[in-house]
Amino acid sequence: MPSLFDGFGSMLADVFGDAVLHTPREPQGSVPVTITARFRLKPIEVLEADGSAVLIHEPTLRVPEPVASTIKTDDLIRPEGEALYRVLNRHEGGSPDVERSVIFKLREVSENV
Repeated sequence: MPSLFDGFGSMLADVFGDAVLHTPREPQGSVPVTITARFRLKPIEVLEADGSAVLIHEPTLRVPEPVASTIKTDDLIRPEGEALYRVLNRHEGGSPDVERSVIFKLREVSENV
């Protein structure tokens, strides 16, 4: 059933998002692609699928679907003007919106990855 908030996640990314380079882990030698996402260094609170709140202390990246489905664990992320990060995991949240935002937990890595 359509909702008033359908598409809201991608709209927020378009308005408040940053240019971020995403380099897929597979296949080896993949070329980085620029995506629009919201990168945060400060802790954020996210809702799990069951509605419980969890505080994430690591850097995070919020990406709307369908782009979020292209990001996998161990992919590399480089926000504009920032360090290089590896994707640790994803938090789906509880939104039923097909364009919902997915939050990825990141860890800074060395440039020699």
